[in-house]
Amino acid sequence: MTNNEAKPQGRGTTLLAVGTKKGLWLGTSTDRSNFTFTGPHFLMHEIPSIGIDARDGRTRILVGLRSEHWGPTVAHSDDLGTTWQEPDQGAISFPSDTGAALERVWQIQPDSEDRPGVVWAGCEPISLWKSTDGGEHFELNRGLWEHPHRSEWGAGFGGAAAHTVLPSPADPNTIHVAMSTGGVYRSTDAGESWEARNKGIGAYFMPDPLPEFGQCVHKVARDPNNPDVLYAQNHHGVYRTDDAGDSWKSIAEGLPTDFGFTVLTHPSRSDTAWVVPIMADGERIPPQGQLAVHRTDDGGRSWTRLADGVVEPDYNVVLRDAAAVDTAEPAGVYFGTRGGSVYASANEGGSFAEVLSRLPDVLCVRAAVVEL
Repeated sequence: MTNNEAKPQGRGTTLLAVGTKKGLWLGTSTDRSNFTFTGPHFLMHEIPSIGIDARDGRTRILVGLRSEHWGPTVAHSDDLGTTWQEPDQGAISFPSDTGAALERVWQIQPDSEDRPGVVWAGCEPISLWKSTDGGEHFELNRGLWEHPHRSEWGAGFGGAAAHTVLPSPADPNTIHVAMSTGGVYRSTDAGESWEARNKGIGAYFMPDPLPEFGQCVHKVARDPNNPDVLYAQNHHGVYRTDDAGDSWKSIAEGLPTDFGFTVLTHPSRSDTAWVVPIMADGERIPPQGQLAVHRTDDGGRSWTRLADGVVEPDYNVVLRDAAAVDTAEPAGVYFGTRGGSVYASANEGGSFAEVLSRLPDVLCVRAAVVEL
């Protein structure tokens, strides 16, 4: 096992965080089938993003909030949601010279174990932010904000989202960001400059179906052992890159459709990834009206359909961040639907149990093995 390889954890307490259109639910479990939940926290707040930071022997929960009255911010809790804190002036605030205001926090991503305190956020309008104090205060990344492509980035169906932030565990200077719409961008100088990295990813809705940028990438996930290997779920298209995004190839063969919103990778084993197919952009239901997860164990060469325990029929979809894996062995897989169901699997998707039902629309799901 290399120094950069993810290390699986034991079957301690699993923390499951579920963000919805109308609040946050927090659950704990020792078997990943039976959870004890608290909530709703932040009732009537939209919760589009959650980060669980289990570094340095503590468990900090960070949530991106959006209130129709008070607006968006980031709050954090160090006691499993008993109390919450946020800076008086807000954790994320655009500098006055940008002429911009925060609309939504789409992504909260703690960095690697060896970079304690560093937390990243992807926001709307499309922007990248970095915190060095555990997510209490964030600073705008000027390199991406001032990129010459920015004026041509558009809003996806859900908004102008910087929805994926992937710092490389092997190199602190390398960061990948994905946005809708805009595609995948990579920095190799700690965020000072950025280059579009979308070769091979399609955009059938544009005049050039293979443009340099402008793709509607829905989600990207990184291999746990080789940081140059990433998987992408696109607006029609499932892809893999073996060269950190310099080129992408389709791995959609064997899936019922190539449309979907989320992609997950195994926390410790290479070549294992999960997607949740949807019929099409104009037909946003699961194939044959039955929700199912699909897993590859060979890097995308083949796929296995997984739906044991999922209610039939189910015409709901899983949004881009409404799915997660934990770091136990075997890995746990979790997802939530727009119909308010939350499913958990303790065996990598082999079977699922519905652990919550009839919630508001599920926007974000995060899971981690923690010490209480």
